Amino acid sequence: KAASSIKKRFFSLKKNISPTNVSTIKKKYLQKVGLSKQKISYINNLSIFFIQNKKFIENINNYKEIEIKDKLISIKGIGEWTIDMFLIFGLGKLNVFPTKDLGFLKAISIAYKKKLPHTEKYLELLYNKWTPYNTIATWYLWRSLDPLPINY
Repeated sequence: KAASSIKKRFFSLKKNISPTNVSTIKKKYLQKVGLSKQKISYINNLSIFFIQNKKFIENINNYKEIEIKDKLISIKGIGEWTIDMFLIFGLGKLNVFPTKDLGFLKAISIAYKKKLPHTEKYLELLYNKWTPYNTIATWYLWRSLDPLPINY
């Protein structure tokens, strides 16, 4: 609920949210919508990346998941979980295996009766088994925990 309120207030700051527009918003206004100084710094890093990498962004759908991850992980404040969620919900990529998502890992534990933490070898086995449809498997695992889909 808090995230939803912050999102609503953030999008009310500018009519058109773009990297260039976001980079022009004063920090005090970003703080007023509920963003911490750290999050503001990360948002600015992301805006700068998008401004400086226009060709990459324009062609992002032509890249494989791993190529996108390798490029985005260099942005301070952007981690594996964020990238995986962007790949799934932002780009609709079908072969994302979100190993940093606790709900995903918990659902694997329940479905396969395996205790956490899962070994890298076991996760690799599942990744290979579900490739090229890891995202589809992820959706089913998430729904097994909560039958209501999340709308972003």
